[in-house]
Amino acid sequence: MRSDQTIQENIIEELKWEPSVNATDIGVQVSEGVATLSGHVKSYAEKIHSEIATKRVKGVRAIAIELKVELPFEHHKSDAEIAKACLTALHWNINTSNQPIDVKVENGIVTISGDVDSPYQRESAKVALIHLLGVKGVFNQIKVNSKVDLTLLHNEIEDILIKQAKLNSKRVFVSTNEKTITLSGHVHSWSERQLILNVAWATPGVNDVIDELTFY
Repeated sequence: MRSDQTIQENIIEELKWEPSVNATDIGVQVSEGVATLSGHVKSYAEKIHSEIATKRVKGVRAIAIELKVELPFEHHKSDAEIAKACLTALHWNINTSNQPIDVKVENGIVTISGDVDSPYQRESAKVALIHLLGVKGVFNQIKVNSKVDLTLLHNEIEDILIKQAKLNSKRVFVSTNEKTITLSGHVHSWSERQLILNVAWATPGVNDVIDELTFY
């Protein structure tokens, strides 16, 4: 097992090599594999990329994000300007242009809601807004229209998880309740856990994924 100090050093190095992140303003602490990022960043996109970079480091079991978004003066926008930019971005996004998505902005925090046809569109809507000027955060409350009976997909989902994540079926369990998938069992790493979650979210008709996976 890798030591917390080694993981911390690797995260710091990974952040330095991430071109979208200014690592000098980010503090890193690691305790029992749980990484805490603190300090401040100049955009919501930088905050997201800091988290993504940290997830790439071997040995990271969980992440606590305590980064504050402090926008440069020239990046400040009114909520009305941000809302307009969000609507434009969603309209020009090939995955969301025809979807009924509502946008609300308060103090730079964007909340999107509505209904889409797939989990991919739901995630694509958020990604489309991450790099907009003035945005300090994005809450995704979009729901996915269920077109299938998820209970019938139970065995299929488990097969996909086993094949794509290369996991022993005895270690990962899948249960479904209407539009919600619950994942439980054990994984070896953060990357393995994320792969399982990605597969679950990619299942048509899923509105929510409950993560109850634990580490060995």
